[in-house]
Parts: sequence; C-alpha cells; structure tokens
Amino acid sequence: MELNNVKETGVLIVGAGPCGLALGCDLARRGVRALVVERAPALFPGSRGKGIQPRTREVLDDLGVGDAVREHGGPAPVGMVWQDGERLREYDMFRRAAPTDAEPYGAPWLMPQWRTQEILLARLRELGGEVAFSTALTGLDQDADGVTAHLTTGPVRASFLVAADGGRSTVRRALGIAMTGEGGLPGSDGAKGSGVVDPAPMLVADVRVAEDALDRDNWHVMSGEQGFLALCPLPGTADFQLVAQFREGEPDTSPEGVRALVAARTHLAARDVTEVRWSSDFRPRAALADRFRDGRVFLAGDAAHVHSPAGGQGLNTSVQDAYNLGWKLGQVLRYGAPAALLDSYEQERRPIAADMLGLSTRIHRGEQERGAAAQQLGLGYREGPLSAGRAGALRSGDRAPDGPTAGGRRLFDVFRGPHFTLLAVGTDTELPVSDGETVRVHRTDAYEAYGKGLFLVRPDGYIGWAGEDASGLAGYLAPLGLAAVTRC
Repeated sequence: MELNNVKETGVLIVGAGPCGLALGCDLARRGVRALVVERAPALFPGSRGKGIQPRTREVLDDLGVGDAVREHGGPAPVGMVWQDGERLREYDMFRRAAPTDAEPYGAPWLMPQWRTQEILLARLRELGGEVAFSTALTGLDQDADGVTAHLTTGPVRASFLVAADGGRSTVRRALGIAMTGEGGLPGSDGAKGSGVVDPAPMLVADVRVAEDALDRDNWHVMSGEQGFLALCPLPGTADFQLVAQFREGEPDTSPEGVRALVAARTHLAARDVTEVRWSSDFRPRAALADRFRDGRVFLAGDAAHVHSPAGGQGLNTSVQDAYNLGWKLGQVLRYGAPAALLDSYEQERRPIAADMLGLSTRIHRGEQERGAAAQQLGLGYREGPLSAGRAGALRSGDRAPDGPTAGGRRLFDVFRGPHFTLLAVGTDTELPVSDGETVRVHRTDAYEAYGKGLFLVRPDGYIGWAGEDASGLAGYLAPLGLAAVTRC
C-alpha cells in the first residue's frame, strides 16, 4: 500500500539470489508481506553454485519445489582424471550413501544456480510474490519501529530488512559490519585476515562442447603446472561448467580467452568449445560477518559468509539461513512472538556458518574429503537458545528425521508447510489440542530414529522441544507466540 508516497511492506529482502528467493517463498507461504528487490535487470545467469547438498534438498522439498529440483537436476558424475590427453583413472569426489527412511537423500545433487533461482522465482510467483528487478538500494535508516530503505525506484518502509545481496553486500557496508577473514574465524588462531583461501585466481564459465569431443559421463579433471582445469556436465542442460586455477597470470574471461585456455590445458581444440555462455573470475575466500544483525536489519547468505566453492557449502548454507530466519520473522509479524525471538537467528546460524567456512577451506586445500559433514544432515542447534529437553534417541536441536508413519504417510509429508508439528512417537500420553494452523499434532508408532516420546518439530525441521509427556510444553511455546493455540 502507499502512505505519503512511501511503499510499505513487512520484510524487505535485498537480493534475488538463492537465499533471497528462498526467504521470499518462506515468508509468502506464511502470509507475511515481503518485497524482494534486485539491482540487476534479471536473475544471475551462471551455474556457479551448482551443488545441492542432501539437507538443502529437504529444505527445497518443504518449500514446495522438490519435484522441480528432481526433474531439472541430477547426481554428480564420477570424476575422471586426465593426463597428457589420456584417461588416467576414475575417482569419486563425494560421499554417496543409499537413501534411508531417515535420510531420503544420500548424495549431492547437481543443478546450475541459474536453474535453482528460476525454480524458486516460479514458486515465489505461485505464492503471490514477485521480484522488483533493476531496483538498487542506495541507503537505509532505521528506528525503533522499522527500516526506511532508499531505493532507486523510491523509498520503502519495512518492519525488517534482510540483506541477501552477496559478498559485496551494499547493506552490510552501509551498516559498517566488518568481515573477518580466515585467520580470525572462530576456532582459528590469528587476527582478522584478508580471507584469501588460495592466492591463485580462478575462472569459472558455462560452456558448450562439441558432442564428439567430450563425453558427459564424467566430471573431467586435468592437472598441470598452471593449475587444474575441470569440466563438469550440468544435468538438465547441454552445458559444462568449466573451473580453472591460475598459478600464474590472470584469467581472460572473454570467449576467445576461455577457448584458448581449454586448448592449452586439455586435449580439446579451441573450436571444440562451441559456445561460451557465461564466464567470471574470482579468488577463493573465507570470511564471516562480525555479526548477523543490526537492529531491524539481518544479514543472510553471502552477505554474512563467503566460502570457497570447493566444499559445495555456500549456496546450501545460504538457503538454510533463509529457512531459519523465515519462520521466526513469521512468528513475530503474524503471531505476536516477542522480537527477542529474532536474536536466535545469529545465535544459531553464525556458529554453523563458521563451521562450514572451515570445512570448505579444508576441502579446497585437500586437507579433508567431501564426506558426511559436507552433506549438512548432521548440523543442528543443540546448544542453541531454542532447544529444550530430550526424549528417545534425539535431543532438542537435532534435525527431525524422515520416516514412515502409522497412517502410511512420510514424516516429511506431515512436517511440510509453515506449521509446527507435535509428534507423538510410540506413546499414548495425553496430548494438547492444537488449532491446526500453527501447531499440528500427529501420532505414529515407535520408530528407531526417534525412539519414544513427544517431539515438537519446528517449521524448519529441527526439534525445538522434546519430552516423555507434555509437561513443560506450554512454557516452551509461549515465547514463540504460540501460547494461545494449545491447551491440555
């Protein structure tokens, strides 16, 4: 609506990358007014963040795009090492586990970032939202009641603002929030550093290769004195993602430069690269914002943490930032939860981001393999401020496992949506009555992944509260703005 020529909204999201779009979708399905603005005229065109970890697939499924991700993506191919134009050996750079009842996605999934963003934008529009493209933030002011954002298209007044505008975040810089480089990250020695993980610059590009020049069955890796070059087929497209390291010199990102690079470091000829669709250069960095919140403004995604791409953690950690923050903003704006609930965003997400930065850096340097930790299924909030109690095989803060239910549905089907779920597993203890909108109750048989007990599953799929009976549950719900929706 308009008030004195100032547009008003509940949440202003700056940036239409995977993080900003995921947050827009989550808020839209909660009935929270949100506006996503993007300074570029269109979505990001490159494949850059192509790896989707199992935990993020669960998140995307909950947001309603699981089928689209399955249709347009595919499993990561096995690596093929080349030497002097000959195939040397295959190797698998990922941990691959068979799907289980508790963990339905066992291996990373590949899909170019531009496709992920297209899918999320389509979902946002389906939910009634939209992105205002060619709209840049030039400044902001905040007070006790909200934030006034100065945009190139006019001012916007919002209750809260979320910076999802990338590693060079305009919002973060306007707030004066510093980024701590690798040497000063939590758990490391040293003072604030530049954050450079590897001084060698890198080039990333989306290219098309003649069909008879290179197969799409493997992730092709060539090593040489100037650094490695890899060509990864991108599922659902005719493209390969090219990534190359430069131990000397600077990358030439022009189409001619990319073709010359391929000819110099592989057995392919320059003419075998039939099209260069997008290219960019970068230096791998690891940096963490000193804080994720300033009053009514929050940092999320690359605005809060910048990763080396080697571990496939950046996009995934970013989407999960949005997943954590979305339900909390919804509780405050729609159900009257105390604003103090929003403090838990930084308390829960900043330690996770720091851990993932360390992991991606070690993987980049060859100090650690892409094992179970990279899949993010083991991440949780046991030490977080919203975790209370334990029951059966789980503690509060743990990821709530999937599995079959007595009614024939999957638990993830029961959890799917913006609501909390009070799950009774293998117990006939008396349960509260729910309103069916914000808290839903479900009973199921005893199940090894849970054991027996009551488990309050948060909207982001983590256990907030657990116990053998419902005593203490009402006290836990009150600070979440849910005190009025249950009674014994």
